[in-house]
Amino acid sequence: MSLKKSPFILLLAFITLGVNAQNLKLKNQEFELHNVTGEVVKFQGKKVLKIERDLNALPFDSTRVEATVDEPHYARLVGLDDFENGTIEVKMYSQLQNPATYSGIAGFIGLYFRIQEDDSAFESIYVRPKVGRSDNQLRRNHTVQYFSYPDFKFDTLRKTAPFRYEGSAPVALEEWITMRIEVNGESAEMYINDMKYSSFIVDKMLGKTKKGFVGLYVDIGTIGYFRDLKVTKRALQVKKPGEKETAI
Repeated sequence: MSLKKSPFILLLAFITLGVNAQNLKLKNQEFELHNVTGEVVKFQGKKVLKIERDLNALPFDSTRVEATVDEPHYARLVGLDDFENGTIEVKMYSQLQNPATYSGIAGFIGLYFRIQEDDSAFESIYVRPKVGRSDNQLRRNHTVQYFSYPDFKFDTLRKTAPFRYEGSAPVALEEWITMRIEVNGESAEMYINDMKYSSFIVDKMLGKTKKGFVGLYVDIGTIGYFRDLKVTKRALQVKKPGEKETAI
């Protein structure tokens, strides 16, 4: 038998290397890129993960915005496939691509969680830093976005439950934002920077997934930088009987 490698074997080896090249390591964490391009770079004196949506792998259509945004374009944390309840915290920095790929870009950046192995479903909270400090309150109210893939993306929720799944937060482009999400059963709370109280609450998430992967998200027109991702799992925290909010 000849030991000479066939073109098929060489091609297979090349493809395998290409797949492996989609994994990036930052300190002691490894990330698998899903429909994003990325690299580990030194940014403002620290090593960070830089990612952008890959429009070749997952095209965007400005005439079908709802259908082609909030899709599986993210960097998956490898080795943690059973996040259900607990804390996810990350430092992130959003920059707009120049030239802009779409007139409506707003620096979309945030987190995916409870991601299924095949990317068929997940939960998400992200921010639009471009409008976080707008002098227009209506725009500010669109700063934070929750959605549940695949059935409850941003435009669907905006039409069926206006402002219930959106909110404001004191964030801006080109500055470091610390986002912390506390996930507990059907609820999720988002904290920004050193604020003592949450900026945003999802009292009842809409997805059916109960556990899964965690990922770093960017969308159209965003250059996203991430560092210091921390994920802490914990048991479901059950409210004591009678522990309900009251309003006067």
